[in-house]
Amino acid sequence: QVQLVESGGGSVQAGGSLRLSCAASGVTYRSYRTTWFRQAPGKEREGVAVIYYPSRLTFDAESVRGRFTISQDDAKSTVYLQMSNLKPDDTGMYYCAVDSTIRDMWYHPSAYANWGQGTQVTVSS
Repeated sequence: QVQLVESGGGSVQAGGSLRLSCAASGVTYRSYRTTWFRQAPGKEREGVAVIYYPSRLTFDAESVRGRFTISQDDAKSTVYLQMSNLKPDDTGMYYCAVDSTIRDMWYHPSAYANWGQGTQVTVSS
């Protein structure tokens, strides 16, 4: 059974940085992808960045390109999202999710069966 636990959220001022962590357990797939999603109040959940295992291939949303970096530490079974130059529009609940089927586009929430509980990020202007 896959379990995902996010941490690292908080409140920062615009221009600040945060690093989110997604600690995974029970992931035994030979290949899979881990994606960070976010959801602001009243908005749909959107894909932020994805990393594929074992290739380490990454993709990210245009809205965060050049500011966010996704990485994976296999020894710690953790995927990170380093967020820099944060903007108020980055505010939301951030979730990590794991998918082993890799059939649908990475940014579609419906492609993911395994989700964490989320960590809140608030960016003030």
